[in-house]
Amino acid sequence: METETANLLDFDSAYERLKEVVKRTPLEYNAGLSAKYECEIYLKREDLQIVRSYKLRGAYNMISQLSQDELSRGVVCASAGNHAQGVAFSCSRLGAKGVIFMPEITPKQKVTQTEMHGKGNIEIVLTGDTFDDCLREALIYTEAHGMTFIPPFDNYRIIEGQGTVGVEILQNLPGIEAIIMPIGGGGLAAGTGSYLKQHAPGIYLAGVEPEGAPSMLEAFENGGPVTLKEINRFVDGAAVKCVGKLTYNLCREVLDDMLLVPEGKVCTTILKLYNEDAIVVEPAGALSVAVLDACKDKIKGKKVVCVISGGNNDIARMQEIKEKSLLYEGLKHYFIVRFPQRPGALKLFVNNVLGPGDDITRFEFIKKTEKENGPALVGIELKNAADYPALLNRMEAHRFSVIELNKDQTLFEYLV
Repeated sequence: METETANLLDFDSAYERLKEVVKRTPLEYNAGLSAKYECEIYLKREDLQIVRSYKLRGAYNMISQLSQDELSRGVVCASAGNHAQGVAFSCSRLGAKGVIFMPEITPKQKVTQTEMHGKGNIEIVLTGDTFDDCLREALIYTEAHGMTFIPPFDNYRIIEGQGTVGVEILQNLPGIEAIIMPIGGGGLAAGTGSYLKQHAPGIYLAGVEPEGAPSMLEAFENGGPVTLKEINRFVDGAAVKCVGKLTYNLCREVLDDMLLVPEGKVCTTILKLYNEDAIVVEPAGALSVAVLDACKDKIKGKKVVCVISGGNNDIARMQEIKEKSLLYEGLKHYFIVRFPQRPGALKLFVNNVLGPGDDITRFEFIKKTEKENGPALVGIELKNAADYPALLNRMEAHRFSVIELNKDQTLFEYLV
């Protein structure tokens, strides 16, 4: 690492500053994942942090170093939820006023948690459809009111605080050989990666983003941060249109790999972690485990840490998560079905087209007149993804005209 950059990041001081404030989260060996990937996999459980994510580390590290004059004028931040909670907790702990801007689509659970951690010291402003939208409003407000902006990732004190995750990991597991970290704006990967490369130079470091928001990967490929025109907002904790300049420079220097994982696989991972390990993670928190298939050859036989970055998952999202997982796994399919205008057609479909493990989960006529039924929207859940070709063959054999909506994204979004 370049000397100039190293001098600007004092991870040991940040650790001392934070150790009485943040929770030292567990580093847990996971037997199931270790057996599957033929290595030793440990989960760094930042979902068990005080605010259920690592974001408290950077927020408190920066706010606690402000002058009394700056604290008295108050702080502002923009956040999809986790940084907001870190700032709120810090404001409460330090007795500072905070104004927190959050996208209007932020899950209600994160808004409620932010209010709780602020204990009356904060004001929440919901604005914009994405993090980048609310960031613009937050910066305008900061300037107009003479307050201090607390960036979510692109600041040395923020990066330094997030890097204390790496300090704890190395203290607990000195022989670590690989670490996989989620990336949104890049603060966690930049900080933790920088610390580990300093103290364990041969370590394999991988960053992972959701497939629908590859902002760091695009920055790598373009030689610097670029603003993505559109992103998939589902993995809200990592759905950032543009990474930071500081975080890009550091990540470019220390990361060995930049990986992407589909949102559907993230959902499958969320469900598996809950069902198999009783771990509740938010979508961004599942990224490091969801991507293991993509780097299994590079981690085989090694001691590996996956950072579980957060657990702020609204229970109301679980049905959506299950649906996305089923679609990704090829177990849920939607069709427009034109039934033959003859008696018993629906009965024929149920008795002769559906397989023994198939189940209709949705059925509604798209258009229905007094004389005849129009085509129907039909959702079918399979027991085994391999049964799908046989289902299509039976539809054709019994003369049911169908459109496969899973293969037509425009129609799917419009009808489903």
